[in-house]
Amino acid sequence: MLYIDELFALNFIVDYLLLLSAARVCGVLLRRWRYALGALFGAAYAVGAVLPGWGALSAPGLKIGCGCVMALIAFAGETALLKCALVFFAVSAAFGGAVWWASMLAGTPAGPGGTLALPLSLKTLVVSFGVCYAVVRLVFHRALKNARRQVMTVAAVFGGRSAVFRALRDTGNGLYDPVTGSEVLVVSAAAARPLFPQGCAAVLARDDPVAVLETLGAVPELKNRLRLIPYSAVGAASGLLPVFRPDSLMVDGKKREGVMIAVAPALDGGEYEAVL
Repeated sequence: MLYIDELFALNFIVDYLLLLSAARVCGVLLRRWRYALGALFGAAYAVGAVLPGWGALSAPGLKIGCGCVMALIAFAGETALLKCALVFFAVSAAFGGAVWWASMLAGTPAGPGGTLALPLSLKTLVVSFGVCYAVVRLVFHRALKNARRQVMTVAAVFGGRSAVFRALRDTGNGLYDPVTGSEVLVVSAAAARPLFPQGCAAVLARDDPVAVLETLGAVPELKNRLRLIPYSAVGAASGLLPVFRPDSLMVDGKKREGVMIAVAPALDGGEYEAVL
């Protein structure tokens, strides 16, 4: 006997974790609400496939189509859409194999056509996730390492405005504020734009940091909140960058204290908008 609510909840949780795992492997900016929508679609499909008269939904072609729709919901708009979709299918296959293996070890009986009987035990699911995680780490070890080491999700709040962007963790970045000694995150003018009042976009994109500071400093709500710090880079002349202290800063969901933000109009990393 299958309980629709349990089947729906189980598939929603599993699908969400699979989409989230694929996103982390590919190092893209995490959009958890989209993964939840993709998991919602997958869970609805799983329920529909077991309803009387809807058995045709279990056809292999429709299963693949469902996976493609889930990938589009979760990753549409990403530059690495195809990569994310392929990794999602690979992680799903690894998890499916792990569930089958763990179920056989646990003595879970097979249903019609050799399918696993539901509901699966919590022990089976835990073991399956453990095996799946081990396989993903083994196969995508380099990608996982690079994703954690290089690209992080940063959420900043400044003057009541917020922005979310991707930051490259550069171990060679030694930029700091000479006055307070604070670590400095360098962000592109385009990514920093949502943190400033309307009309400041053109100002942030200027190449003259002194002019940027003078113009923004004349805005009442920004008065005394920005200043300049010196910087130097390999292959580039030394110069100045406008810098400010955000009201709050989150890096991969963890609050960071004592980090300042500098705006660099020429920063263009492709897959990231900032350097930490």
